[in-house]
Amino acid sequence: MAKTQSASKGLKLTDILVTIVIAAVFGVIYRIWGPMYDVLKPLGLHAEQLSYGMWFMAATFAFLVIRKPGVALLAEVAAATIEALFGGSWGVSTLVYGVLQGLGAEIIFALFLYRRVNVGVTVLASFASAAFSLLVDSHYGYIDQLTFWNYCLFIGFRLVGSALIAGVFAYYLAGALAKTGVLNLVRPVSKKDYDVLG
Repeated sequence: MAKTQSASKGLKLTDILVTIVIAAVFGVIYRIWGPMYDVLKPLGLHAEQLSYGMWFMAATFAFLVIRKPGVALLAEVAAATIEALFGGSWGVSTLVYGVLQGLGAEIIFALFLYRRVNVGVTVLASFASAAFSLLVDSHYGYIDQLTFWNYCLFIGFRLVGSALIAGVFAYYLAGALAKTGVLNLVRPVSKKDYDVLG
């Protein structure tokens, strides 16, 4: 695993503002992503769960951009708040999802001391967000009627969707952004960073 350039741990005002901007973009995306979920539902066999990873992407993508403690949680909570304000389908429970999904990703990045960043760590963070979202689903009773095999399929598809969208896609999108040099405005990017994201 490659290490990234170490940065000061505390969030600066710039970090918070950039995180909020990223969250605002994802809040809008989250709001309009609902129809994609609904389009896949008629396919059956929980195919809609393959699209679920989009709702975890604010956390992973924001961390890949800022790479400081608290960013994943802040981004996911802010994105969920914006989605709810725009009339998201799940109302207040959206905020509960946002907090726990952001916390899931944050825990994984913390386990790697916020310094080891590669596609594997990002996928693990997306899995943690998915796991926490399943806890909320269970609490609200969305999945308590499923048979065992159906439940396994449901979880499997959510994990696959999470890995592909909030893991792999987020990682390479951040890498492409870093290569443009635009991230120099929010964090110093070294050759090591380019190598990690390449």
